[in-house]
Order: sequence, then C-alpha cells, then structure tokens
Amino acid sequence: MAHLKRTTVIVASAMVALTACAPAGYNGANSSAAEPVAVAAAEPTATAEPEATATADAPANEPAAPPADVRLTDQLVGKKLPRMGQVVTDQDGWVLYRFDKDSADPPQSNCVDKCAQVWPPALTDGNPQLQGVSDEKVGTVTRQDGTRQITIGGWPVYRYIGDKKPGQWKGQGVGGTWFVVDTNGRKNLTCLPTGTPKAVAPPASGGSDSGGSGYSY
Repeated sequence: MAHLKRTTVIVASAMVALTACAPAGYNGANSSAAEPVAVAAAEPTATAEPEATATADAPANEPAAPPADVRLTDQLVGKKLPRMGQVVTDQDGWVLYRFDKDSADPPQSNCVDKCAQVWPPALTDGNPQLQGVSDEKVGTVTRQDGTRQITIGGWPVYRYIGDKKPGQWKGQGVGGTWFVVDTNGRKNLTCLPTGTPKAVAPPASGGSDSGGSGYSY
C-alpha cells in the first residue's frame, strides 16, 4: 500500500493522427504541427493542515470515505508500451495523463465540470497499490467536490474517455496541453501527434449543451 502525502488544495474552477507511433486502431486526420515543450514536474511542497476537530464519522487526520458511486483508482502501474515508452496506467490498464493548465507546486487541478467529464480524474481513497511507481512521487490533492485525486510528481492525473481500450493514448497532445504522464510526473514526449488533436465531446448525458459547446481543453 502506498502512504500518500496529503495535500489539501481547493480547485479553481479528438482527433488527428499520430505519426508512425500511433496506437493500434487510431485513424484520425492530420493538421498543423504542434511544438512540444518538456516540463519537469515539481515535488508537492504543501503539507496537510490537521483537522480542527475529530468526529465519529471522520476522525482527525483521516479523510472522509469517498461516495459509493465514485470510481476509484486502486492501483498505479508504471510500464513501457510499444512505441510510447514509459507510462503510468490504472489497475485496468488505462493510460494516465497530466494537464498543462494544472500546477504541481502547489498541486492543483483546474479540470472541472465538462473538462472532468472528458478527462475523469484518477480518484483515490488514499491507498492505491503501486507497481513500478515510487511511493515518494505519489500524493493527493483535494478537489472542489471533496474527492481526492492522485498526483504523480505533484501533477494531478487523469484518464481520457477518447481512449476506447486499455493501452491506447489518443489523448497525447490534445489541445497542446494534455500529455501522457511518466512515473516521475513528467510529460512523456516520445510519441507526439503531427498536429494538435481536439478533445472528444463530453458525454451526451452531461446536459443539453454537452456536445462540445463551451469546452475547449
């Protein structure tokens, strides 16, 4: 079990073809080239403030249990995928991503509402199992809705609903801001698209305007 570093932060509020390193089954269309920028992730430095009082339901220093309907990430697995190289997946093999509009120092997620429908945050109860990922790199950040999101190297991490099966990375380079995350929290820039992919639309169940209106990540 991983002993996560707790960080309490209140959250502020596709397709083009990859090059020859594209995952199997990816048939997008090319567009203008996007220039990658490598950014090293910072370690989270903020520390959790102790609870003011202990209650029977949530003792001091213990996070409240997540809602029963919240999908948790129970495991982080560091592995190498053909053509992409080093990635981190969840327990089901879904590749995880980081977002340039977030921050790592202090950790903060800025992907909410429609963004979070397209990029579901990797949520945790605080005890994901780690395989190939250093315990020192793994932490959490508290989202606006009170759920706890996993961070790697301080960066909040997400899945992508545009990936249709485990091991795909169709989210790589989306909007020029989303990138596959490696085991240190850095961007994996090994396999970049030839253009700037656009994110898939939020699910139709998200509301009458969820076909992409107002969503630009």
